[in-house]
Amino acid sequence: MSRDGDATGTTAQDGTAQSNTAYGSKPFKRSRSHFTDRITADGADGWPVEAGRYRLVISRACPWASRAAISRRLLGLEGALSLGITDPLQDDRSWRFTLDPGEKDPVLGIRFLHEAYDARESEYPGGVSVPAIVDVPSGRLVTNDYQQLTLDLATEWSDLHRSGAPDLYPQPLRDEIDEVMEGVYRDVNNGVYRAGFATGQEEYERAYGDVFRRLDALSARLADHRYLVGETITEADIRLFVTLVRFDAVYHGHFKCNRSKIAEDPVLWAYARDLYQTPGFGDTVDFAHIKRHYYGVHTGINPTGIVPAGPDLSGWLAPHHREQLGGRPFGDGTPPGPVPAGEEVPAEHRP
Repeated sequence: MSRDGDATGTTAQDGTAQSNTAYGSKPFKRSRSHFTDRITADGADGWPVEAGRYRLVISRACPWASRAAISRRLLGLEGALSLGITDPLQDDRSWRFTLDPGEKDPVLGIRFLHEAYDARESEYPGGVSVPAIVDVPSGRLVTNDYQQLTLDLATEWSDLHRSGAPDLYPQPLRDEIDEVMEGVYRDVNNGVYRAGFATGQEEYERAYGDVFRRLDALSARLADHRYLVGETITEADIRLFVTLVRFDAVYHGHFKCNRSKIAEDPVLWAYARDLYQTPGFGDTVDFAHIKRHYYGVHTGINPTGIVPAGPDLSGWLAPHHREQLGGRPFGDGTPPGPVPAGEEVPAEHRP
């Protein structure tokens, strides 16, 4: 396992888009997050929720990190949880802060995310993944548990939510949300990776079949429901969106998930556009970072490093007409405000 969290064997660190430099014959397997401390209202793990204390580090290329970026925006946590954004290209020293002046994170004062990992646990043998939350006063990593992180933002951080924030994990619907998310993770979020990094035909075709069987089932589910669970946006929608928004640009060709594009499924394409055009979703998406990372880092799949010029992104802004199905994106709440200064996705990286 390399220091940057990209796989050099058959096991990959959670929470980062993986490379494929030296895969063997074993199936792709994603390892569990190593640092699973939680930041909670009662501080049971030693990390109490506290405005201004922590920094969320993401790559806009990474789907797992994008979940956290969307949740933070929807919940209005920008003033309580600062955001660090890495370069979409890692090197052998891990995710880099080369986008910042002096190539250092302006809050943490570090050049590479591995420095926060090292401050937490020296000689840590695993990968350096995003999203990661770092304790600013100590410079130590708190958690890289991307599966739990966003659920805690929705529940444990509630006292710091903006007025009008949506309930992304409503108590009465949690069992159904969990069930939907389990299938989305196994067959879609992680399924595209299983297909893309497969080293045998049978392994690839199994993953490919899982991806499209699940997408077909989701399309049927969403044909007469605006959102996956209930009448409002929930954590389940966030988790599906981050794969759908990358699908045609990356997974369809790069990961060989090429039975069809999302844009060729009328239901999923309208659903994805509906979410993209919802404040808090599309304003976090950087298509240039996404393509640069996948096509530039995964040298085992794309040895030339050439980044495709397409696809045409203009369709993301086309009318979706999903409002005809009813539902209210934010329930009784309101949309998030404007993107904070300094966090905007460059115009040339958007449709």
